[in-house]
Amino acid sequence: MPNLGSSLLAAALVAGAAIPFQAGANAMLGRLLGHPLWATMVSLAVSVALAVPVMLAFKVPVPSFATAAATGPWWIWIGGAAGVVYVTAALLLAPKMGAASFVVAVIGGQMMASLVIDHFGLMGFVQRPAGLARVAGLVLIVMGLVVTQWASAAKAG
Repeated sequence: MPNLGSSLLAAALVAGAAIPFQAGANAMLGRLLGHPLWATMVSLAVSVALAVPVMLAFKVPVPSFATAAATGPWWIWIGGAAGVVYVTAALLLAPKMGAASFVVAVIGGQMMASLVIDHFGLMGFVQRPAGLARVAGLVLIVMGLVVTQWASAAKAG
């Protein structure tokens, strides 16, 4: 029987596998709607349309947004803005870069930011020093980005 750690890893892999499909679908949607920001809006609206029935089915109580705003740090609201940035960047960049290069670049950016967040214990995360092994992992990801970009450029040229 798999342990919780391997189940979480499998779930994260499935979630990660959705990213290039999301980028491709949103890129096509942007072309069909005539502007990338319309695709961003529709993508996020579909997210809301799917989340609301699930919340209703699980009887998730309505939170106090006023309490969250009054007691939480300023940055608790940037998730939505980050979503808009990511969705728009994905639908604009993935078709030009290719799915693999785009995803490797996204992972590189995520790892860079994640190492900083973990190292300093930012945003409520437990502090985990970057350390040699974690920095080496980031270097390998950046090397993967260089290789995928080089392979794409060689094929295009």
